[in-house]
Amino acid sequence: MIIAEVVPEENWVLSVVSDDGRAGNFDVTPYLKDEAFEPLQNIDEFAKITNGGYFIEWQCGADLSADTLEARWQKVSRMPQAATEAMVITF
Repeated sequence: MIIAEVVPEENWVLSVVSDDGRAGNFDVTPYLKDEAFEPLQNIDEFAKITNGGYFIEWQCGADLSADTLEARWQKVSRMPQAATEAMVITF
């Protein structure tokens, strides 16, 4: 999976859209106890996210792979094909 879009939401959830239009929500709260993710307990730090396509990374250095997101997300929908084709993927 390639991450086309990732948006940090309230309550430490990431809204994720893949390059093929699949979409889901990923709950980061179970990770916040780990040392690398502790800075993300501050919601302002949680919002400072970068999309690397095959991974996401925060300014504090914590990261998650696309495979991890895909394995543990709550699927919400599939975007229409036309919308997927119109997406610009930035890395």
